Amino acid sequence: MNKTDRMLAIVLELQGRQVARAEDLAARFETSVRTIYRDIQALSEAGVPITGTTGTGYSLMEGYFLPPIRFTIEEAVTLLIGTEFIEQRFDDDYRDRANVARKKIEVTLSDGIRSETSRIRKSLRLLSPGTQEAPSNERENLGKIRRALLDGRKIRFHYSKRMADSAGSRHSERTAAPYGLVLIEGAWMLVARCDLRQDIRHFRLSRMAELIELDERFELPEHFDLREYTPLDDRYLRVWLRFNHDIAEKVKESNYHYIEDMKEHQDGLDVALRVRQLDELLQWVLGWGAGVIVLEPESLRDRIRDEVHNMLKRY
Repeated sequence: MNKTDRMLAIVLELQGRQVARAEDLAARFETSVRTIYRDIQALSEAGVPITGTTGTGYSLMEGYFLPPIRFTIEEAVTLLIGTEFIEQRFDDDYRDRANVARKKIEVTLSDGIRSETSRIRKSLRLLSPGTQEAPSNERENLGKIRRALLDGRKIRFHYSKRMADSAGSRHSERTAAPYGLVLIEGAWMLVARCDLRQDIRHFRLSRMAELIELDERFELPEHFDLREYTPLDDRYLRVWLRFNHDIAEKVKESNYHYIEDMKEHQDGLDVALRVRQLDELLQWVLGWGAGVIVLEPESLRDRIRDEVHNMLKRY
């Protein structure tokens, strides 16, 4: 990195944090502390309001902001893909903001970079699992929950949960303190503390109805960090399947999230899975047709037989 690029990077680094020590900046840019001292002095002489405190570090004067001077083609494509993703998967408020942000990014690009960026973006396409865009009720719930998170208020909603070994579902009213939102395989999930269960629970936004923000406030526990949160693994049912050799590669490429282990041998590909309830696997197993057999448990073999028998009745 040359001196000019490094000095710009130092300013951007200081914009992103309150205080930075010379030693940290030197490590960040792989140079000496003495070089950082010279860069800081040059920036100060150029009019950048940097303040330094012995034993603490450097910081930018409050209110100072240096906008990005230019984007590379790769940086521009990355940012524009990000705005496209937000337009597809977030609520209407963020969709509108992403659209405005995309236009602002595009007008900062030179004609050459704008043309090349457009060419590259035309060769890329984002497709969400199952559908190209989030369901409308999911987007609506996402916006309401996001606002409740910012306001620190609880929410109330009706929740529909599919029942094991049944074609029906169970409906309940829940009041919960929203802790965070997670996008899993194209579907938004809410991590929240449920008043009914008195514990953290996960709720699929597409199964929520009549969601409202309450006046009741809550405080996020100090120890809770969504980025480090790992839910308890309650998948206790073990399943073994055997696939024919001719579809083994497709099974491997499926990246099915319940798969734990695979073993290929002369009789086929044996796949181990762990689930909460057998019905979670039913449609996936049936989708492979005669190319798969259930090795265990016997209860899933019986469930597959029953389903096939019911299918035959319809033909």
